[in-house]
Amino acid sequence: MKGLRTLLAASLTTIGLSMATLPASAAEAPVHFADLNWESGSLITEVLRFIVEKGYDLPTDTLPGTTITLETALAKNDIQVIGEEWAGRSPVWIKAEAEGKVVGLGDTVKGATEGWWVPEYVVKGDPAKGLKPLAPDLKSVQDLARYKDVFKDPESPGKGRFLNSPIGWTSEVVNAQKLKAYGLDDSYVNFRSGSGAALDAEIASSIRRGKPVLFYYWSPTPLMGRFKLIQLEEPPFDADAWKTLTDADNPNPRPTRSLASKLSIGVSTPFQKEHPQIAEFFTKVQFPIDPLNKALAAMSENHTPPRDVAQVFLKEHPEVWKAWLTEDVAQKVEASLK
Repeated sequence: MKGLRTLLAASLTTIGLSMATLPASAAEAPVHFADLNWESGSLITEVLRFIVEKGYDLPTDTLPGTTITLETALAKNDIQVIGEEWAGRSPVWIKAEAEGKVVGLGDTVKGATEGWWVPEYVVKGDPAKGLKPLAPDLKSVQDLARYKDVFKDPESPGKGRFLNSPIGWTSEVVNAQKLKAYGLDDSYVNFRSGSGAALDAEIASSIRRGKPVLFYYWSPTPLMGRFKLIQLEEPPFDADAWKTLTDADNPNPRPTRSLASKLSIGVSTPFQKEHPQIAEFFTKVQFPIDPLNKALAAMSENHTPPRDVAQVFLKEHPEVWKAWLTEDVAQKVEASLK
């Protein structure tokens, strides 16, 4: 028995020494961030993760999913942070927020927008490239029905093609409902790209070849700064009509432009309560749109991983992120960048 006690004591001592040698963060459960599959979302996520890891000494990871599944996971605290949340748009978010399960923190990107776009040369032409205006009177979504042949769908030649968001994005539901509300569902194919990258590739390829293309898009994004685009006019915003657009099952959607864009950091309520200092930091996050668009352009053109671009952004713009942090946290982040 004495030998057994000696062996047990030795084992516990060994375990204790092993635990003592582990870094403090190893005992912490990681903060689960949403793995967002569009460029601005992925870059902002990596900036936030780097600061949380280096400034607050917490491990992080990312979990994939669609916008809707990630918002559902946030409401259950299965994930804790969505780095770019277009708050107040999806029924999932609205319900979870009303129940006190999620919170949108901050106003992270001023000047963000979304809508339906066409290349400028479709309306105005481009003499330098020998392109004539194919839709000279195209100004609003109400004009699209008579220009369906300009945006001809290669698989359904009798219809035009509208490039929508990928399935699973809240905007995909809204745009599908808008096609009905604007009376365009019989004139245009609702083409859903497989991912944000696929949508970008389709748009960029069409523009480089001087082809007409009608598409949904948003900012901040590199594409918005890379090409000359025209946003089509939509009816004034109507809150009641907006509710019909966010409901995929509503049989009678009504026309309206989208809710004014506000980008926030979505967090679960338990995370906000457990980490009030990080929540306070999140409320102060604000990315100037020009430096952000430049970083996104570099990431896209050079195919650089978002994590690497995030560190470059932090190194080049300390005046931006230091305003979000307390002095001691900022010093730790700065030291980790050297």
